[in-house]
Amino acid sequence: MQHQIWLGALVVLGSALFNGSFLLPMKWARAWRWENTWFLFSLMYLLVFPLFLAAAFVPHGAEVYRNVPVRELLTPLMFGLLFGVSLVTFGLSASSIGVVIAYAVGLGLNSVCGSLIPLLVLDPEALLRRQGILILVSLALLLLGLFLYAVAGRRREREGNERAGRVAGNRLGIGLALAVVSGVFGASLNLGFAFSGDIIQSSRQLGAGTVASTYAVWVLVLTGAFVPNLAYCVYLLCKNHAWRLFPEAGWSREVVLALAMSLAAIVAVCGYGVGATLLGKYGTSIGFALFMGSTIFASNGFGILTGEWKRTSTMTRGILAVGMATVVVSVIVLNVGAIFMH
Repeated sequence: MQHQIWLGALVVLGSALFNGSFLLPMKWARAWRWENTWFLFSLMYLLVFPLFLAAAFVPHGAEVYRNVPVRELLTPLMFGLLFGVSLVTFGLSASSIGVVIAYAVGLGLNSVCGSLIPLLVLDPEALLRRQGILILVSLALLLLGLFLYAVAGRRREREGNERAGRVAGNRLGIGLALAVVSGVFGASLNLGFAFSGDIIQSSRQLGAGTVASTYAVWVLVLTGAFVPNLAYCVYLLCKNHAWRLFPEAGWSREVVLALAMSLAAIVAVCGYGVGATLLGKYGTSIGFALFMGSTIFASNGFGILTGEWKRTSTMTRGILAVGMATVVVSVIVLNVGAIFMH
């Protein structure tokens, strides 16, 4: 059993690497505007890939859904819709206050809400036992690490004289508010998966394995998420007359970049689902906190490798290092809690 726990943790960690890096290709986008790239990314990540995986690997897909009540199908769709809103608000907050702070605030709230809510609903008594205390300690450490990330990120933007560092007070407040909305709604990704056990059970009864059974859920969650992303992208494409950019010179390069983003994102989400399943009963609590914390750690690591912190002061890099160390300790505590749960 402990072997399965650590295997699940490793799968979640690997998925977090993809989740923390899927935005990197946008750094090299040149010919398209943000809405062009995001439109193709959303189309592939939230609609095409999930539908393909479900159709290819979930036996008797239509029957899987017929065997569960309609409300069990509406739950992941509704949570997916909220997750789609979180993606839109994350993009807006990142453009206002910078990606680093948006990640810290948004994913931090994702981790807290996405880990505690399933635990409180599925097994609230666990918070009063040793494993519940360990989860709360790990979340406290994670929040401390996220706070340090936010401080370091703000200092980096000021020292680099970036646009985000010169945001007026009211715009900064709006950006932070959007990041909070993104963080709260972003937990819907995990909630849509956590409360879809009947769908997974139905797919397994009809022959799906551990991995394939999760695809039956993700196709509903991510299809729901596609709706607000599609609406927002179409709005921007029309407003900025950006439809004409799709066939412009260099379009093939932009397509490759958008596809790379969508592949990394779908691997991250599906990998998380598999890892959370391997973690067992508390996978959607422990697994999601591990996934979010490691994503933040990975995204900042990739930021360092791509030179985002190159021109910062020693103090700023020191705060960043302490924040990263705090997240690592939080991850270790989460895994200790996982062992006590089995």
